[in-house]
Amino acid sequence: MAWKLDNPLYSLSDEEECKQILRMWEEEKPGGLWEGNNRIPFPVILLLSFIVLTAFMLTMPLWGQRPTANIYQDFVKMMDNPAVQKIEDPKQKIQYIYKQVFPSVDKRTQGLLERHPLTWYDLENLAPQLRELEQAGGKGYPLDNYNVVGDKIVLANFVGAYRPDGKRKHIQPWWDKGYTIDAFYVSYFALAMVLIIKRLPHFSRKPNMGGQDK
Repeated sequence: MAWKLDNPLYSLSDEEECKQILRMWEEEKPGGLWEGNNRIPFPVILLLSFIVLTAFMLTMPLWGQRPTANIYQDFVKMMDNPAVQKIEDPKQKIQYIYKQVFPSVDKRTQGLLERHPLTWYDLENLAPQLRELEQAGGKGYPLDNYNVVGDKIVLANFVGAYRPDGKRKHIQPWWDKGYTIDAFYVSYFALAMVLIIKRLPHFSRKPNMGGQDK
């Protein structure tokens, strides 16, 4: 009943323990079900991997980040431009604004605008809220601390370090304690599953469910 480490990918149990497990499977038939000692189907492993991967990706800033209010400031300023007002088609209006604003912002903001495009009607919904925040000085927070959620501009629910004025930063970090905790428990789960499975006999060794000892 000892651990066998010379070929861990085959089995972590010695020959005596493997035989004992096979014998137990052969003798015990709970509910008429027989143990086949089959390997875990590859699609199941692939599905678990995709679940873990997408869970991380959807919460990482690159994929799961909501747009911040500050990236649309120049859009709102352009709304009252006579050249924009002269255009009747809403699609052409927003296209004109994009052409004017896009080259004037930094590459990071350009990437955010590409991932979070606006329609003219979206801009009309957000403009009054953005102007109100600008007039109120962001209500004590910079505009990059506000997220655009649907047709609303709200203070982001991320709570970070303290600022010099005593308030907390509300900016989504690229990595935080939650990811560290998740990475630990996902790794712990994967390692525990491998150890448990590899303590069983190799899947090539089948119990004799006809009742004869192997």
